[in-house]
Formats: sequence, C-alpha cells, structure tokens
Amino acid sequence: MVNKSKKILIVDDSKNYLFILSQTFTEEGFSVVTAENGEEGLEAVKNEKPDLILLDIEMPKMDGITMSRKLKELNIHVPIIFLTNMSDVGHISDATETAADYMIKSDVNIKDIVSRVKDRLSQKA
Repeated sequence: MVNKSKKILIVDDSKNYLFILSQTFTEEGFSVVTAENGEEGLEAVKNEKPDLILLDIEMPKMDGITMSRKLKELNIHVPIIFLTNMSDVGHISDATETAADYMIKSDVNIKDIVSRVKDRLSQKA
C-alpha cells in the first residue's frame, strides 16, 4: 500500500463530513490532517506539507476558493480537489481557476472521493 507516506489535508466546515472523510482516508492508510475553515487550512498547508488537499468551497472565515488563491500567491503548489454542494457554473469556473478538479458532494459517494484522490496522487508521482 503506497498511501502510508501520503498526507491528505481535508478542509471542510461540516464536522460530520470532516469526521467521515478523515476516518475513511485513515482506514485507507493515508496520513490525515483536518481543518474547519480556509484560515486553518492555510496554516495546516504551511505546517504539514500535505500531498493533496480536499477543499470545501463554502466555509466561514475564508472560503476554499480564497484559500486556493492564497496558496497560489504564496507559490505553494499542492493538488487540490474541491468538494462542493454547489453545481452552478460560476463556482465551478472559479474553482477550476486554481484547482484541476472538483466534485459535487451530492453526486458522489466516499468511495468515489477516495478513488479520485488515489488517481490524483498516482498522477503526481
């Protein structure tokens, strides 16, 4: 299992969703770090140096799109997969400006998210 050395940062303001994702990725053998908003997420990226970020768009304090733009400004390049409940074109356009991937939460299950993360990390390797 290659995942053990891979660190995932999950940034989501839903404590339940954060817990479920964290548990799932830990069971899959990943090292997991969590944050509940973009400000915490930004600090976690600087301190933890994750291999990939799962990032919610709508959050208090700092939304996911703002966080991803700040990472770009700081010249920090980490693959991001946006997780969102929104399917409108404006948010998708904003999201794909700073990340190559997004998933609409209501359209996928946890296994789909795990699969996408594994695919993205194998592309990076």
